[in-house]
Amino acid sequence: MKALVPSGGRGTRLRPITYTSAKQLVPVAGEPILDRVLRQIADAGICECVLVVGDTADEIERHVGDGERFGLAVRYVRQEEPRGLADCVRVARPLLGDEPFLMYLGDNMLADGVAGIVAAFRAEPVAAQILTVRVEHPERFGVVTLDPDGAVLRVEEKPEAPASDLALAGVYVFGPEVHPIIDGLEPSRRGELEITDAIQGLLERGARVRAVEAAGWWKDTGRPEDLLDANRLVLAGLAAPKVEGELESCAMSGPVVVGRDAHVVGGALIGPCVLGAGARIRDAIIGPNASVGAGCVVEGGRIEDSIVMDECVIRDASLAGSLLGRGVHVAGRGSARLVVGDHGSVTLG
Repeated sequence: MKALVPSGGRGTRLRPITYTSAKQLVPVAGEPILDRVLRQIADAGICECVLVVGDTADEIERHVGDGERFGLAVRYVRQEEPRGLADCVRVARPLLGDEPFLMYLGDNMLADGVAGIVAAFRAEPVAAQILTVRVEHPERFGVVTLDPDGAVLRVEEKPEAPASDLALAGVYVFGPEVHPIIDGLEPSRRGELEITDAIQGLLERGARVRAVEAAGWWKDTGRPEDLLDANRLVLAGLAAPKVEGELESCAMSGPVVVGRDAHVVGGALIGPCVLGAGARIRDAIIGPNASVGAGCVVEGGRIEDSIVMDECVIRDASLAGSLLGRGVHVAGRGSARLVVGDHGSVTLG
């Protein structure tokens, strides 16, 4: 079995962050989302992976490389325009061949990984196995309708009047039966080839589609608030402090990760929180639920419930519920909730 990871798309709901960066590479608890996806694929016993890339292809290829550090052999295929998830399967078909494949969206996050859904498919292959999750706003997602016995009756993309609260979680295992279905698809009202239409096509032809509900948490990281929520969830799983840097006269409580060569003087670290390699923190409070990237400088103020990407400089400001891109400068005595793209500058007060 191979894996297919759609990693294109323009990430419009994450602007301004995605004006200059791939959304799949935004760090959550200090690790890019795509890294987590690839690790979980390898943990499921899959060795080969196809990444479908778009406008951010160069950035993703530089970051992932040949996949060796994840335990994977990674190859790339270009989707010239974001024409839908089923189109990702279509363009990757020459690399996927005629064997079953796992499809795991490169901007989704799962607590428990994909080993379970892959093992279930290997034990009892079907035309499609879909991972589902219950959501408050199913109209934003592909919606799955089951019969009383749990069999899949229908799958529909972003319906105005959802028949259930069961949504597709961005993880699928397909047999080769899906390829001719996709070859015959017409674009949806959104102008895309929908993976939901492909699954519905299998159902209409009498093929077996099995739904498995996710046991742990799941996040679609399409919006800043989703990223911050995912950050909280991952940080909540930190078990114990791990300090590879240097602390001087700094109070510390709860699970805290301090990267190598980081230097903290004064202030406090309140877990759960993560400091990247080479960060410099002086007389500031970091945490809880803060992820501060590599090479950041924070002097004074406080950062909590936030994601701060690499090489940011923050002086005297107090930030909560914030998402800062790479190389952002924030200064001034004041409190704020900010979403700032790479190399932006904000002065408070």
